Amino acid sequence: MGGADVIPGVSGGTIAFITGIYSELVHSIKAIDAQALRLLLTLKLKPFWEKINGNFLLAVVAGILTSLLSLAKIMVYFLETYPIQTWSFFFGLILISSPLILRSITRWRVANIAFFVIGIALAYTITVLSPAQSPEALWFVFLSGAIAICAMILPGISGAFILLLIGKYEFIMQALLAVNLPVIITFALGCLIGIIAFSWVLTWVLDNFHDLTIATLAGFMLGSLNKVWPWKQCLTYRLGSDGKQVCAFDESILPGEYMANTGSDPQVFQAILFGAIGVIIVLLIEKVAERMKTKI
Repeated sequence: MGGADVIPGVSGGTIAFITGIYSELVHSIKAIDAQALRLLLTLKLKPFWEKINGNFLLAVVAGILTSLLSLAKIMVYFLETYPIQTWSFFFGLILISSPLILRSITRWRVANIAFFVIGIALAYTITVLSPAQSPEALWFVFLSGAIAICAMILPGISGAFILLLIGKYEFIMQALLAVNLPVIITFALGCLIGIIAFSWVLTWVLDNFHDLTIATLAGFMLGSLNKVWPWKQCLTYRLGSDGKQVCAFDESILPGEYMANTGSDPQVFQAILFGAIGVIIVLLIEKVAERMKTKI
């Protein structure tokens, strides 16, 4: 999830869905409430830990932080050096994940299909929006954290991409590199409050409208495929943290157009190969998860 969340276009929520921990994740986050806070303040640490499913959350957070500190740099390297292969891999991951999670819908109705289509349309619309300019005041940094973290736990909607859309991706990355504590702390507080508040909404809709929610989230995943399409052409640029021009807004094109516009090999065979690897990995993860559930 940590490796996915730093890439504008890939959602940590998608990874949580693929690995089968999504429902437990949002319910565990929701458990961090006023009652949990009272247990913590009165030093009733064991009941507090059990209430918030502490072992599970600790494992997830530790994994995310480990990935952010290690895999993130590797991800950036692969995206810069092997962009077509890397995006194709993520394309395969997401493509196969959507139909797999749709299997948990108990009964298909017209409403489910409608929400599935709405999810696709909404996610696709988000992927084609252009980045905006925004203030650097701490109140907006707080708001950015709250919005981005909600997107991070939604399958198909990337928190990093939302930061890019509201013009704060580069700013937050710079703050992390420069250890700008006021910005980092404000952003982290926004994330904390945002994810706890949003988890209540997610758990409520999952518990009360399970099939509609699953259909919508699966739609989000399919609609987001436009953002991870391997062949793109840049439309506008911005200055990166190193002072060099980097792409700010792009559009998906066909492999033939990619070759005509860039003069580079679209590497179609490698794209198909890495997309297939992504599909196979998801299927293997699902098989392992099923066996583990059977043993439990």
